[in-house]
Amino acid sequence: MIVKRKTVLNILLFAFVLSFFVTPLGHFGKIFLNRLFASTPDIIVETSRKQIPSYNWKLKDPNWDFFNMERSKGKVVFINFWASWMLPSEAELNGIQKLYDEFGARVDFYIITNEERPPVEEFMRLKKFTFPITYMIIGEPAPFDILEPPGSYIIDRDGYIVVRENDIADWDSSKVKNLLTELIKRPPNGN
Repeated sequence: MIVKRKTVLNILLFAFVLSFFVTPLGHFGKIFLNRLFASTPDIIVETSRKQIPSYNWKLKDPNWDFFNMERSKGKVVFINFWASWMLPSEAELNGIQKLYDEFGARVDFYIITNEERPPVEEFMRLKKFTFPITYMIIGEPAPFDILEPPGSYIIDRDGYIVVRENDIADWDSSKVKNLLTELIKRPPNGN
């Protein structure tokens, strides 16, 4: 029996596509594709920005201790909602890590999950991420909409939402870095 070249190519193509579903190659391929197609987040026009009503939001830090987001009042804030089991979240966390490495001392980062500590700590260890994790308290009212992962906000010093992103984004872009630099330089109350 002679197998035609087209049949062999079809079998190879099928095997390649199947590998995306049943092998680690597929996982890394999906991460790569998510990163490849991630766009730069849109900046909300200044006249359309909405101010959060307060910073009163109780959360838990990496040690599982309670704290209030009030401590970020008057600061530039980056908030990301994520889940360790969601591929789009995993894909964008690499860019968030780079952003944190550059701006972590000047911007308050809230990388928020509603998961328990053990899977999150294991995920962080395996991926070698060092940004601080914040744990959401289920049922605790937030001063803005809780976005589905991966969802993010950038809030300026006066509490105005400058970016509201409901999807995977490229956070390690010059557009985002320039925005954060500008927001950091601008004193509170637009002075």
